Amino acid sequence: MPRHLLMRLEAPLIAFGGETIDKFGVIRDFPALSMVTGLLANALGYRREESGLHERLQSRLLIGARLDSDVQRLTDFQTAQLGKDDLGWTTWGTPEGRRGGPDAYSSPHLRYRDYHASLNVLVALRLEPAAETPTLDDLAQALDRPARPLFIGRKTCLPSRRVFAGWQDATNILEALKAVPFPDSPIRLRLQWPDGEGVLPGDRVLDLCDERNWSSGVHGGWRPVREGVFDAPGVTT
Repeated sequence: MPRHLLMRLEAPLIAFGGETIDKFGVIRDFPALSMVTGLLANALGYRREESGLHERLQSRLLIGARLDSDVQRLTDFQTAQLGKDDLGWTTWGTPEGRRGGPDAYSSPHLRYRDYHASLNVLVALRLEPAAETPTLDDLAQALDRPARPLFIGRKTCLPSRRVFAGWQDATNILEALKAVPFPDSPIRLRLQWPDGEGVLPGDRVLDLCDERNWSSGVHGGWRPVREGVFDAPGVTT
């Protein structure tokens, strides 16, 4: 029976980013494949320019997610006065400079960013092929001793608890998500998992664009996923 690595994504603010249009950074309810790839790559110490390592990790990942709390969204209006000599914080310990002439950022930078408030998400994943490096054991060790600070979607979204949440043996991703103990309070749990990794009554198949071309930095490609609802013990319908 395949072994699945579990992650617990929980924080005061979380951003599962979707399409960004102009100044509006919207979010999705479930973590994207590219976001989980980036989180694991950051833990492993991959550098941004090592696109081949990112691409291979993303191609091997099978992920599913279970929302263990209600979705509550908020929109943050952000302003910043940025100059060409201003430096930005990075996770790799070297300040990030800016390009352009003296007037490139002379006007205030205005944008809207959506966030999830106090979200609690269980992620189950495995790698195919399993024996290739990095292995699931490598990922677990990296999550507990990351090469750089971890964040959930955006740099301001720092996890409030240990990200590595153990192991689960299961026939597929859906069964792994169902097998992990449920929240204390009764809740109808929403789940998303890859098509071909289990079926729930009444679920639906969606084509999801959440992969990333790590060489160009552009999102593209489609993968079929399923979304459905599972009643935790104590829920009456």
